[in-house]
Amino acid sequence: MFLSLATFASAESTTLTMWTFIAQHQEFYENMAALWNEQNPDRQIDLQVTTIGYDDMHNKYKIALQADEGAPDLCDVELGQFPNVLTFSDKLVDLTPYMEAYMPDLVTARFEIYAKDGKYYGAPTHVGAMVAYYDEALLASAGVDYKEIVTWDDWLEAGKKLKEAVPDAWMGTVETSTQWVASLMLAQQGADWQDGESAFINTPEVAKIIDTQKAWLEAGICETCPGGQPDTEEGKAYIANNKIACVIMPFWYMSRFTGEIGDACKDRYVVAPCPVFEEGQIRSIGQGGTGTVVYAAGADTDLAAEFLVFAKITPEGNEKIWSFLGFDPINTAVWDDDSVMKTDDNAFNQYFVGYPVDALIAVRDEIGYVLSTSISPTINNYLGTTLWNEVYVDGVDTEEALVNAQDTIDSDLF
Repeated sequence: MFLSLATFASAESTTLTMWTFIAQHQEFYENMAALWNEQNPDRQIDLQVTTIGYDDMHNKYKIALQADEGAPDLCDVELGQFPNVLTFSDKLVDLTPYMEAYMPDLVTARFEIYAKDGKYYGAPTHVGAMVAYYDEALLASAGVDYKEIVTWDDWLEAGKKLKEAVPDAWMGTVETSTQWVASLMLAQQGADWQDGESAFINTPEVAKIIDTQKAWLEAGICETCPGGQPDTEEGKAYIANNKIACVIMPFWYMSRFTGEIGDACKDRYVVAPCPVFEEGQIRSIGQGGTGTVVYAAGADTDLAAEFLVFAKITPEGNEKIWSFLGFDPINTAVWDDDSVMKTDDNAFNQYFVGYPVDALIAVRDEIGYVLSTSISPTINNYLGTTLWNEVYVDGVDTEEALVNAQDTIDSDLF
């Protein structure tokens, strides 16, 4: 149980200011400050957290860093915005030495998106590991055991069996406005969308992704996702109101099931590793998320950094990240603690079949990443507004679409 922030704050506390763009994060930080104060009577914190709208907060923060004035002591920065903030790394605290003692237990790949010149400037909120949510009973009704789905070819064949046995069911969906699954498939092939300077779109790896998902549509086992992807109102409603055998999304999507999709899918889905093209490839990557930074000219940078590590990196903080926010903890030591991750009073354990953490444990050493840099918005915008719709909706030839995509993105970048 969390404690009241006011319970342990004292007149001698150090005031630390913080900005976030998520109200639930504000509540989390305030309660972690109360725990800090309980355990550190000689280093009390008066944490003043403000929740500001996404665009407004990030714009204000970048302006404050540029002026080197008016920035809060701590700030949440969304993954897609982090490359822009990282251009001001000289005004941020290098968190590497503060996290060093915990690094052996952390999913280090998740920190690379917050790194520059070998130094880590952001503390992740979660892994965001990609997982497969399988409707176990629906698949079983078609004679399919989800545990036997290892490759994407297996996934396709399972979808065909399902469609034959349950004509109004679907194996999954194809995204047209973003690339959760496409990024996973790209990383599985050892590739990326970019290297920070150039975009890599017209490649055999991207063509393989498109042709694989086109095969799903042509086989009739998938539709394009309403709303463009599962994390939209239309996408969540589609999952709630239809027989969807597999939803491939990050681990944090569990909160969408419990909070928005609701009881229609309760006790239906089991969380499992994702398929691969070939056995031995990584079965997950971290996607989405927030990196929290410390302002180098803040009131007390040591105190701010130590509190941040306490809240987001230590096992104690990660226990709360799981139990309060329902996110996959960045500290894997927590994964093995059944008293934390396998309690039957946990809302997520109650919702899903089995224990979701088992999927994390299965891919512990197989969680990769795709780069997020200053050119990411240009790439992501074209993919999500043009490329996927061309190949999956309009039926444009894969090679033609990729040539056009590469030329257009290159033109926009250079």
